[in-house]
Amino acid sequence: MSVIYVLLAISIIVAVLFFTAFIIAVRNGQYDDAYTPSVRMLFEDELVKEKPGPDSPPKNKSKEQKKVIQPNKQE
Repeated sequence: MSVIYVLLAISIIVAVLFFTAFIIAVRNGQYDDAYTPSVRMLFEDELVKEKPGPDSPPKNKSKEQKKVIQPNKQE
């Protein structure tokens, strides 16, 4: 029966050591993803719309753009 207490104490000590190592690794940035951002640019899954700057010419409205109708305010 005393062997169970020894094994229980050892398992708790090992669990605390692994948990402490995990917390230290997270705080030091061990799990920060440095690989995915460098590979993400190779895939064309998402289109990024550029904001027009002050130097860019105005774009002509095409037929594809939807007309925005604003409701009249009645007071």
